[in-house]
Amino acid sequence: MAVAMAGGGGGVSPLGPSPPMWYHRDLSRAAAEELLARAGRDGSFLVRDSESVNGAYALCVLFQKHVHTYRILPDDEGFLAVQTSQGVQPKRFKTLPELVSLYLQPSQGLVTTLLYPVDREETAVSDDRDYSDGEDEKPPLPPRSASTSTPPGTDTPTDSIPAANGLSTISHEYLKGSYALDLEAVKQGACSLPHLNKTLVASCKRLNGEVDKVLSGLEILSKVFDQQSAFMVSKMIQQSVNQGGDQELENLVTKLAILKDLLSSIEKKALKALQDMSLSSPCSPPPLSMRHSKAIPVQAFEVKLDVYLAELTKIGKSQKYTLSVDVEGGRLVVMKKVKDSQEDWTTFTHDKIRQLIKSQRVQNKLGIVFEKEKDKSQRKDFIFASAKKREAFCQLLQLMKNKHSNQDEPDMISIFIGTWNMGSVPSPKSVASWVLCRGLGKTLDEMTVTIPHDLYVFGTQENSVCEREWVESLRCMLKDQTELEYKPIAVQTLWNIKIAVLVKPEHENRISHVGMSSVKTGIANTLGNKGAVGVSFMFNGTSFGFVNCHLTSGNEKIARRNQNYLDILRLLSLGDKQLSSFDISLRFTHLFWLGDLNYRLDMDIQEILNYINRKEFDPLLKVDQLNLEREKNKVFLRFAEEEISFPPTYRYERGSRDTYVWQKQKATGMRTNVPSWCDRILWKSYPETHIVCNSYGCTDDIVTSDHSPVFATFEVGVTSQFVSKKGLPKSSEQAYIEFESIEAIVKTASRTKFFIEFYSTCLEEFKKSYENDSQSSDNVNFLRVGWSNKQLTTLKPLLSEIEYLQDQHLLLTVKSLDGYESYGECVLALKSMIGSTAQQFHTYLSHRGEETGNIRGSMRVRVPSERMGTRERLYGKSVVNSAGLIWNGDPSISKNSYNNPAYYILEGVPNQSAAALSPELIPSPTSTNPQATKAPPPSSGARTKPSCAASGPPHPRRHLAGHTVRAISEEGSSEDDGVGSTLNRPPPDFPPPPLPKAALEMVAEPPFPKPRPIYPDLAEVRIPAATPGAPLGGAGGGGSGSGALDDQSCSVLQMAKTLSESEFSGQPPRTPSAPPPLRGQPIGLGLDSCRTFPPRNPITESIAEDMPEEALWGSSSSSLSVGESSVGEWLQRLGLERYEQGLLHNGWDDLEFLSDITEEDLEEAGVFDPAHKQILLESLRQQQQQQQK
Repeated sequence: MAVAMAGGGGGVSPLGPSPPMWYHRDLSRAAAEELLARAGRDGSFLVRDSESVNGAYALCVLFQKHVHTYRILPDDEGFLAVQTSQGVQPKRFKTLPELVSLYLQPSQGLVTTLLYPVDREETAVSDDRDYSDGEDEKPPLPPRSASTSTPPGTDTPTDSIPAANGLSTISHEYLKGSYALDLEAVKQGACSLPHLNKTLVASCKRLNGEVDKVLSGLEILSKVFDQQSAFMVSKMIQQSVNQGGDQELENLVTKLAILKDLLSSIEKKALKALQDMSLSSPCSPPPLSMRHSKAIPVQAFEVKLDVYLAELTKIGKSQKYTLSVDVEGGRLVVMKKVKDSQEDWTTFTHDKIRQLIKSQRVQNKLGIVFEKEKDKSQRKDFIFASAKKREAFCQLLQLMKNKHSNQDEPDMISIFIGTWNMGSVPSPKSVASWVLCRGLGKTLDEMTVTIPHDLYVFGTQENSVCEREWVESLRCMLKDQTELEYKPIAVQTLWNIKIAVLVKPEHENRISHVGMSSVKTGIANTLGNKGAVGVSFMFNGTSFGFVNCHLTSGNEKIARRNQNYLDILRLLSLGDKQLSSFDISLRFTHLFWLGDLNYRLDMDIQEILNYINRKEFDPLLKVDQLNLEREKNKVFLRFAEEEISFPPTYRYERGSRDTYVWQKQKATGMRTNVPSWCDRILWKSYPETHIVCNSYGCTDDIVTSDHSPVFATFEVGVTSQFVSKKGLPKSSEQAYIEFESIEAIVKTASRTKFFIEFYSTCLEEFKKSYENDSQSSDNVNFLRVGWSNKQLTTLKPLLSEIEYLQDQHLLLTVKSLDGYESYGECVLALKSMIGSTAQQFHTYLSHRGEETGNIRGSMRVRVPSERMGTRERLYGKSVVNSAGLIWNGDPSISKNSYNNPAYYILEGVPNQSAAALSPELIPSPTSTNPQATKAPPPSSGARTKPSCAASGPPHPRRHLAGHTVRAISEEGSSEDDGVGSTLNRPPPDFPPPPLPKAALEMVAEPPFPKPRPIYPDLAEVRIPAATPGAPLGGAGGGGSGSGALDDQSCSVLQMAKTLSESEFSGQPPRTPSAPPPLRGQPIGLGLDSCRTFPPRNPITESIAEDMPEEALWGSSSSSLSVGESSVGEWLQRLGLERYEQGLLHNGWDDLEFLSDITEEDLEEAGVFDPAHKQILLESLRQQQQQQQK
């Protein structure tokens, strides 16, 4: 076992001759506390590795049900000492056992004497043949290729490296023993010295491998510039695979000679070759950045105009239209037939299309708002042939805007991600269906399938193809499909697990800070046949991480797969090194996790096959192990996955996609591999960022492996490297991030003090708070800690422009004073915190992939008026107001860009960003309108009253697998729609906060359609009514079957019920009838009304942050000014202010756009009274007539 050495100390291991049983290696802090709690006796102790300092240790002691932690630090000489108060002389020891033996004696300064060691649980490493899904009898050997991109030495077993004096030792052994044997052989007439040869071969073993690596690295250069050497180089590389015996030393000498000749001549030959090329080709080809992909043809969509019957009788014309998108020309042509042979058309340039409104209730319906003369707008609703056609139309419009934007940097990019277990067989000649997303599941429309993506990420497992050959084949395939020379920016290999990232040539210079890493999780975490490879980089100002993994196989190996995931999360070294306190799930704006995760289906094989034959996937997804483990918060905490609508991708008969092969005879008996969704793509993004999954499926024509390739495509918002036009802020123009208070509930038995560290790219360096000034606990396993304003530091961003700050995020970690170890981390978006008044935030804390508590508080980002300029970028120009309507900032600059989420408005879907609504603000239906009192049926996953039963929602997996953080949002809601629906709401990092008892008992029914929860695993947290130890389902509503009941794990927030019911300090006491003042609380107060998001006051300031300065500070006001106050004043004047919230929730918060409202729209917003509808419509008509005058 490899043990970290602490300095010198004469070369003595700090653990002594053998590690004592009370030493638990890299046991997590939470797991250590759990072991001590299980021990239960005062004086129980253990030692583990410190999470905060490499080479240091943590001594954990249980006393009066609380865990006390002492840091053991090595000094410069390698001696160990328990960290003491300043001025106290520490006692130093050479080894941990010596140190512990002192504190086994009483009165040595600890809280109690060390009495009862808690031994580690030794887990025997079983040879479970976890090699290649049971198909191979031994693990595949790592590839001989040198370009594995693995840092030197990180993956080399220590026992295979000879000691520094190994050569002299081997030489002594030869001279003492084997020398005599060779001498005897020579006396008998031998012409060789076999024992000396073996000695030399052993001595040169490492040299042989290094020479192979160098030759492999130079092979391509030799083929290009030195064909004479190239043949010998390739031959020697090939021979090195099968070399051995007496020829091994001879081959090494030959390789050294070839290497010497190649190195001495390659530069001269390369120079001559380039000179010849420059003379023979005077007209050099254009640089890659100037080459363009093939032109996109004009695409036409057959649609119908969605009109009401009354309007249809007035028009009396055909309602069939053709929408033609000219991406290259930047035009949209709307054409309709007037008579049999005549056509009428209108052409709109890209800047005249103001907004798209996507209906959720009718999946193939799209509203388009066109800009008419004199800055007037007109809305038309079109019905497409299918939902896929509607999505293709929107993608083409976005692409058109990208092409014709006058911005220097992109605001949005498209990413292809593919994962494929190749089954140790080379890929077929063509895998075009993979990169074109053709096959089964959610696929791209044929009109958009050939549009090149900006990034391609390929993850493979059991890929026996040489790395260089594999990457070259990918480049050639992309060139065939796109006519572009994609550039590989990162390639990482661990044995046969590979990841390759290729980028459009025009983006190559936008990529920076590329990082690569790998982690082995094979048998005893030393074999690389299972594990992960990762790549990270910055795209301008946005950070990306990609992880490709191959986890443990076998139906029953769920716990080991979970541990594989946690090991990868903790050990994969990617991203900003300053963020070492955070695992990789919080280090990137967007993290994508793909690979053969190997989670299986827990169902009888015959039932599985029957469901697959009937294409009924929902019952199978309910027993999918990955979904079940995610519901229990065991793995992929608050990751997202698109809905699965394709059949299981494993285990097919090779050469066919018609038959699953689920049995294989092994030496140990019959092995069963049920068909399963082993191959998956998940992601996790920072809150308030833009990401849309446009496809998720698998191919059905690539049959060389027993796995089918899986693909997904994403539309992702990116930010530019910001350069202030006003220079560094003066003191009067400095923006500030100010905290009023913070409170955290932490899962720990410790009673130490805590502080908070703040990290952000907008800060010059990380900042610390002072220690908490309030602390309480009603449960021995949880601790409530609080910081008042005086304990929290004010943060000063590097730049003060609002357009810069709206893209920034703040990472927080709660650390202990005793061990400086993190007890939980989280991320906050600054965008919602900007304003003159403090906003609330509330989110989960997690550490090492596990939920460890929650944190909430009040803060504001104060931006001076001098820095409130308009935004010039297309993406991110939007501000979400309390009605959930997304607007652009500057009406003079591309007033309603559709290049990004700012282009889309929400209609009929209450937005997460809406301020919390108290019951008295809910527009109550009138008694004279019986329709108004009839609430719509609840969503399939909604719950109106909390329950401790283990019955889950009808479609728990559908929610879990299909919803993402998206800013493109839809209109309306119903029980059956909403798959893939999008709201510009916080990602799953934003959980439901604990509710007071009064709120748990409240039930209110919305007067307008309520959307189905996008994150039911967060929205449906069950708080146990019984004791905390009662068996609970996961946060996903308990899952299904006995699995949820038998699992003893539950949400931290569930267990901390008693802590969370008390009032949050700094807030006024809430009345029993009022819900907690939390942002994003939907109408209707079940537990799913607890979605959290920082609240925003329902005033114009909420959307004014991004408006032009003259609009913010000018004295003139317009009746058409943006903001809910305009709508509110209008309704108040009419005496119908009761309908304000309904209109706002359905996206109608601008009087200018209200001119397009219809009776159906009013009914969806809760206006059912015919007289009231007439008053509203008449008032709008009068206003429109006045403006025309």
